[in-house]
Amino acid sequence: MNIFLHELKSYGKSTILWSVALVLVATVFFLLYPSFSKDVEKIKGLMEGFPEAIRIGMGITLESFASILGYYSFPFTFVLLIGSIEAMNFGISVVSKEVSERTGDFLLTKPIRRRKILTYKIMAIVTLLVITNIIYIVATTIIISIVSNKDYSFQIFFMISITLLFVQLIFMSLGVAMSVMLPKIKSVLSISLATVFLFYFISFLSSKDPNDMISYITPFKYFDPAYIIKNSTYDRPFLIITLVFIIVSITGTYVIYSKRDIHTV
Repeated sequence: MNIFLHELKSYGKSTILWSVALVLVATVFFLLYPSFSKDVEKIKGLMEGFPEAIRIGMGITLESFASILGYYSFPFTFVLLIGSIEAMNFGISVVSKEVSERTGDFLLTKPIRRRKILTYKIMAIVTLLVITNIIYIVATTIIISIVSNKDYSFQIFFMISITLLFVQLIFMSLGVAMSVMLPKIKSVLSISLATVFLFYFISFLSSKDPNDMISYITPFKYFDPAYIIKNSTYDRPFLIITLVFIIVSITGTYVIYSKRDIHTV
């Protein structure tokens, strides 16, 4: 439990900073909403001139763009991007710092199994990601109530917003897996940025075709806000893929971590 509390304390300030960044992104875009809603037809006409791939990648759906939730889909793509970097960064660093900071030998001299060490570390990161989402959803709900007096479905809003946590868990589990597979990581942030942006740009190659295989490659397309708004549910195949990926990644991490050599001072 001391490991759990130590990791919470270690990443506490970073969590607050990432949460503030997410809230700022939402705030900036929603402050523009009153002006946008007055000239929505002109803006939709302008958006029609954008290539479909760009509109899809940026979460713009012309059919629902005029509504507050349809508009929310646009800034939410940037929220997902920032949140994914946070999760990937936490996932990689929580284990790799044992090598970079040469604390592995000290940690493993304690009367505690490796699996329990990893469990506490993962629990701490997941807890911090949940805290990030709570801060973000509460703050965004307040912002929407300030900038718009139009009725909207809070259930749909919450369903869209909580997918931030789902995507973060994917990148967190990927980050943890990479941290035990790579022998030594010199720059956590550079790997996090490169990986997340790769998947983000792949999302711009997808289309609205339900048989488009590219959508299965990038987590940024697993929880389409337009689909959620239209159907009030998640696309089940992508939900299953998310669960399977997280389980396989975390399981593989435990297997590798329990057998890997830990660099000592």
